[in-house]
This record gives sequence, structure tokens and C-alpha cells, in this order.
Amino acid sequence: MDKAQLAAKDIAIGLIFATLGAIAFSAKAIIVKLAYRHGVDAVTLIMYRMLFALPIFVVMAWWASRGQPELTRHDIRGVLGLGFTGYYLASFLDFAGLAYISASLERLILYLNPTLVLLLGLVLYKRHISRRQAFGMALSYCGVLFVFGHEIKLQGADAALGAVLIFLSAVSYALYLSFSGEMVKRLGSLRLVGLATSVACLLCIGQFLLLRPLSAAWVALPVIWLSVLNATLCTAVPVLMVMMAIERIGAGLAAQTGMVGPMSTIVMGAVMLDEPLTASVAAGTVLVLAGIFVFTSSGHRRYWRLG
Repeated sequence: MDKAQLAAKDIAIGLIFATLGAIAFSAKAIIVKLAYRHGVDAVTLIMYRMLFALPIFVVMAWWASRGQPELTRHDIRGVLGLGFTGYYLASFLDFAGLAYISASLERLILYLNPTLVLLLGLVLYKRHISRRQAFGMALSYCGVLFVFGHEIKLQGADAALGAVLIFLSAVSYALYLSFSGEMVKRLGSLRLVGLATSVACLLCIGQFLLLRPLSAAWVALPVIWLSVLNATLCTAVPVLMVMMAIERIGAGLAAQTGMVGPMSTIVMGAVMLDEPLTASVAAGTVLVLAGIFVFTSSGHRRYWRLG
């Protein structure tokens, strides 16, 4: 097999990994919505997700730390801060918001992450926003507002509360992306993800122990199995898939391929949750995807998020 064939094979494998990773990430919202049907609350549900994910991320952090320098105090503070904002707070707000809105709207709001990173760059670092980026952002936000307007007619004030919680989740993760650049260069992405998510897992477990009696851990058996699926297939596995995809095809193409995520959420929501697949939802989704495509084509592509 010559170099051209090997390169083509690498690209094909990278595209497959990026596609499957995006779909697996998006399935998280479906699993959470299914678990809510069994009467569990957000605090308990995210505790179970993180409890089952913790061993995976501890092993990931250990593996990536082999032969590397020990963490400095500055590194430890950074890991704690990023673990809180990027994975604990963002995940909890996301789970809480999913109790009020559809999985489709949740995924579209979270897909605004790159625009929020750019806006934070403007506020924090005075970075310039090009006309092309501004146009892409405008398209995306119009699409989200379009779908939100449809949903608020069905859900009322609950939809507004859910959308705010999900948007705050996106802001929290955008803060993580904005401040993690230096640490990614110093520690490496796999080591940082392993350490930060381990911190988040412990925070979610501690939150449950602080806010709920131990008896609240007694939940329906389907919640346990759904949480195991969430921790593995929708959390740890897609993280590795996306990283392997980026190694083969680069962050830009991996991000573009990730646009399959919102579409897969809409399809899974319609099939598994009986969420309405209306012309309004379809039109809003097209606007969001078109806006993000224009936006990421401008070069702002670092926005993969964990679940």
C-alpha cells in the first residue's frame, strides 16, 4: 500500500471516528430524557453517570501521565478550575435543562459553543470578529430562536427555563475552552481531559452526598443501565473517537463532520422519544448548521465538547 492509499485510509478512518463520536455525544441527551421517565432527578442522575465514568477517566489520566513531569501547584489549580467549569457545572446545567426542553433544542443550543468562545475572546482578549463570523453567528442564533419559539408554544415557561439552563451550560463550557489552551499545550489534551473529568466526577458524587439522602440512590434498574451506557458509550468512548479523528483529519474537518450530531439527535428524539419533527424544527436546524458551517469555515474550530 503506497503513501497515497495510506493517507486516504487515514482520512476515511478519521471521518468514521468523527461521525460516530458526534452521534455518540448526541445520544447523551436521548439517554437522559429516557432516564427522566423513571422519576429520577438531575442530581441523582448525573451522580450515577459520573460514578460509572470515574474509573475510566482515572485510567485515562494515569495512562496519559506516564513519563510526564509531575503537576505543579499552578497545574493543580488549573485542573480544578477547568474540571469545575468545563465538566461539572456544564454537565449539571445540561442535565437540569433537559428536564424541561426537547433533546433537539438542547443539542442546537450546545452547538453554539464556538460562537460563545469567540464572544468570550472578544470580551476577555479583545479579539476581532470578522464579518463572515458575525454572519455565521447571526444565522445560528436565528435558527435556535426559531426552534425555541416553536417549543415555547408547546411547553410554556418550562421551555424558557430549560433553554436558559442549557445556554448557561454552553457558556460554562465555552469558559473552559477559552482558558484551557495553555494547559492543553503543557499537559496534553488526553491528560487534561482525564484529570479534569475525574475532578468533575468527584464533584458530582459529592454534590449528591451533600444534597440528597443515601436512600435517594435507590432508583429504578433502567436508570442504572442507562447511566452505564451514558458513562461509556456517550462519554468516554466519543472522547477517544474524536481525539483519534483529530489526529487523522485535523480539528477543522472533524468539527465540520460533527455537524451530524444535531441531525442525529433530532432523528433519535423523533424515533425514541416521540418528539415532534416539524417544519419549524427542521428549518431552525438548517439555519444553525449553516451558520456554524460558515463560522467554522472562518478558522474558529476548537470547540469539541464532552457530552
